[in-house]
Amino acid sequence: MSEWQAIFDGAPVTTFDTGAAIFRREDPVRSMYLVRSGSVALERPLADGTALALSVARSGMALAEASLFADTYHCDAVVRETAEVSILPKAVFHATLRDRPEIALGLIEAYAHTVQAQRTRIEILRMRKVSSRLDAWLDLNGPPPEGHWKSVAEVIGVSPPALYRELAKRRS
Repeated sequence: MSEWQAIFDGAPVTTFDTGAAIFRREDPVRSMYLVRSGSVALERPLADGTALALSVARSGMALAEASLFADTYHCDAVVRETAEVSILPKAVFHATLRDRPEIALGLIEAYAHTVQAQRTRIEILRMRKVSSRLDAWLDLNGPPPEGHWKSVAEVIGVSPPALYRELAKRRS
């Protein structure tokens, strides 16, 4: 566990079922969240009724960290896979960062890695071919664990069938 995650030690843990909303766009930001298990997507509802997935938080990841200094959320947090989430009042989170600079530095380091990962993802998404996107992702990450190719498709911005076609070509 990273040092910044210790902020959540003793915080209540709530279980959310798949499809549940932890918060909605324009709700006031009152809490900070740490996903303990499962996955939660930050989604922005679009005019056509679909949702744009901005990111997916999994075990050990903060949820909606960009809202740390916001008054309201800019998206919905929707549970994709039953999740256990630690919830801490925003004021307690801020106070801990003020009083424990080593934890604040750990959080800055974690967010810096997140920014690097997002920049890499943007560059992968700019590639036109599925094969190029997959090559870039594999060069950086290696093959995923068994049964996780669907999440690779999501990260590189292609449909699972398009990814599976590419993988089939490579097996031939």
